[in-house]
Amino acid sequence: MTTTASAVHTYTYLRPSAVRGGAGGPELGLETSGGATPAGASAHPRFFSGFVTAPEAAAAALLSVADVASAHYHQRLAAASLDPVVTGSGDRLRFESFSGCCGVYARLDILGEGLDGDDIGHGTTNVDVNNPLREALVRVGPSDPLHLRVGPEELEVTTFDGPVVEKKVPLPDRWLRGFAETQVIASAFDLRAEVTAAEAVRLLRSLPRARSGAGSALWVVQAGRSLRPTTRPVPGAVCLPGPDRLSALLRVLRHATGLRLYGPPATTASGAAASAWELLLPGMRLTLTLSPDPARGFSGEGAVLEALSGEEAAEDADLVSVLLAWEPRVDVGELARQSGLTPQRVRAALTVLGTAGRIGYDTAEAAYFHRELPYDAGRAERHNPRLRAARELVAAGAVRAEADGVFTVAAGDHDHRVRSGGGALSCTCRWWARYRGGRGPCRHALAVRITLDARNDSDAPASAAAATANATTTAGAR
Repeated sequence: MTTTASAVHTYTYLRPSAVRGGAGGPELGLETSGGATPAGASAHPRFFSGFVTAPEAAAAALLSVADVASAHYHQRLAAASLDPVVTGSGDRLRFESFSGCCGVYARLDILGEGLDGDDIGHGTTNVDVNNPLREALVRVGPSDPLHLRVGPEELEVTTFDGPVVEKKVPLPDRWLRGFAETQVIASAFDLRAEVTAAEAVRLLRSLPRARSGAGSALWVVQAGRSLRPTTRPVPGAVCLPGPDRLSALLRVLRHATGLRLYGPPATTASGAAASAWELLLPGMRLTLTLSPDPARGFSGEGAVLEALSGEEAAEDADLVSVLLAWEPRVDVGELARQSGLTPQRVRAALTVLGTAGRIGYDTAEAAYFHRELPYDAGRAERHNPRLRAARELVAAGAVRAEADGVFTVAAGDHDHRVRSGGGALSCTCRWWARYRGGRGPCRHALAVRITLDARNDSDAPASAAAATANATTTAGAR
């Protein structure tokens, strides 16, 4: 299966990122390309200048994020990585990447205690990770202090006439959808296991290294202070779909101080499920989130579809968006108070904002965080075939209400019956029979959801425009 791209994204850097010698030791200069900041768009934003407190571990962890960006875990395809995204949140730096197959999401959080220097800025940009930089990061040792600079030096901003490094890469729509899906999926995770560094080393080094195929999941369950792999989804186990996809953690294993495993509250009926694996490092956290199967990218999981299908959520997203303030932890309760919305509607609005890359989710803190990527929410909706098909069914008048919460949806030569029970929708189509809701609703259930939401429009709060104006005033008064 080949991945098509609807656009070409161009990164422009003042010069290549590199590890350079300095009077106080080596300096890791990460060059930036185009980003959003509280002051507006910036061609080359600057977020931090100072020292990392664990230089060797930080260098290895950055390499792990870059490893994921250049990997295709499902099929052996040529590497065509997108440069990692970095977000300055005032109290930390977050580096994020997706694998080429969109089945692994990596995030490195360098926390405040892992940094010693200037104040950390706010904003989101891409950073240049090139092959010479990778080679230099491998050679970073623990003996010398490592100075980290994210963004250009002030002198470079005024003396460079223009970009001297340019990269053009295909930007798959599924990569953007992956950002949207992971924050919804991860928000349902609980902490399922936590072990020491020694146990983390024992487990991760014992896992199979061979490339995993479809249906190759293992499960890992905590037994006392250790972790025990199993081939069946026993109670309390965390799914490990494609053990080789944790290979990026091996680079930093000798620096680990512990390991945490996150997964959904209960094992699904079909067994395989997404999970998150968080390696604790000195002043840092490195997290890999795995899709339910190596053959399944996050882009097709369908977790955002119900939120996208409702007009109410889109309007609420406009309201909530003006209240975001680059917070490292988005407080749903506070957003509900400021916006006048219920927490449930705030979460749905955050899901919609996530389709534009504006919201992520941190499993370690069980909280959303704010970032800005150069996409619009409408793009994710336009390029989602199930949602487009559902809207076409509604427009064609294909949804017909029957008795007792049952709907008939005419799709071509077939009629499908969608049943509403306890707020959930089930369908008689092949998609539902195969996934049982495990990859989001089918187009028929979505069409029914859109129809039901349209009927409830009259019950929605009256003045969204007034609420938005009030929220804008609140945000401006900060």
